[in-house]
Amino acid sequence: MEIKWFGHAFFLIKTKDNNQEIKIAIDPFSPEIGIKPPKTEADILLITHSHYDHNNTAVIGGDYFLIDGPGEYEVKKVFIKGISSYHDDQKGKERGLNTIYTIEPEQEGIRICHLGDLGQKELNPEQIEEIGGVDILMIPVGGTYTIDAQQARGIVSQIEPKIVIPMHYSIPKLKIKLEGVEKFLRVMGVSEIEPQTKLSIKKEKLPSETQVVLLKYTK
Repeated sequence: MEIKWFGHAFFLIKTKDNNQEIKIAIDPFSPEIGIKPPKTEADILLITHSHYDHNNTAVIGGDYFLIDGPGEYEVKKVFIKGISSYHDDQKGKERGLNTIYTIEPEQEGIRICHLGDLGQKELNPEQIEEIGGVDILMIPVGGTYTIDAQQARGIVSQIEPKIVIPMHYSIPKLKIKLEGVEKFLRVMGVSEIEPQTKLSIKKEKLPSETQVVLLKYTK
């Protein structure tokens, strides 16, 4: 499995089933946020909510299957669950709903969770149960419109993933005012970390204890 980060909450996951490559794109953003989104093809496209910085389907090519809300789905032997959550800590009164996704390609045996623009300070018991065991967690850490670094650390403790990938934080040219990733790294006790251009991982190589992986944003 290979994971690339295009900035903000936009990821591309590449997996295989019997040597056939499957591409899963999540939350492509509009260039209005200040950075240009790359055009890419996908077999599956996940949209966590309908805000312009997460739903730019125009940059995604291919005959993809679109998922944009809660439910259980199976596409090309990839099992996906959408779980309802809130974009704020006022039960959606400020910014509405957000969909958390778990993604599990059958052949890989790795379970991914993308939290989207989660704004809840903590997950409720029902959400934790629905999310279940997670190998790789993509979590917003920039505050303002989502959880901040301290709240993100708490949610990492609730989910207990093997790998944590921070997202939705300040990067050069981004017009949306967010905190940088440094605060999250500090609260997670990470002093030195080398950003990676991509994460290539197999189930047998997953760490035994929670590890933070910092991805360089791919232009």
